[in-house]
Amino acid sequence: MKRTTIYLPEEMKARLEAEAARRQITESELIRRAVDNELHRRPRRGGILSGGPADGITGANLHEHMEGFGER
Repeated sequence: MKRTTIYLPEEMKARLEAEAARRQITESELIRRAVDNELHRRPRRGGILSGGPADGITGANLHEHMEGFGER
């Protein structure tokens, strides 16, 4: 294995310590699992703001599709 140094906010470090203790594993193991899960996660498919068909809703034309929304 290779060593990597990360910096965590104090509150996150405290949660990491507590969760590692609760699971009875090392903090390093918990971090490795979290990184592995993140790297194997499937990327989200685009929503209404990330493109789509040329005539669909995009970030550029969202205001047109939202016109009148919430009005009575």
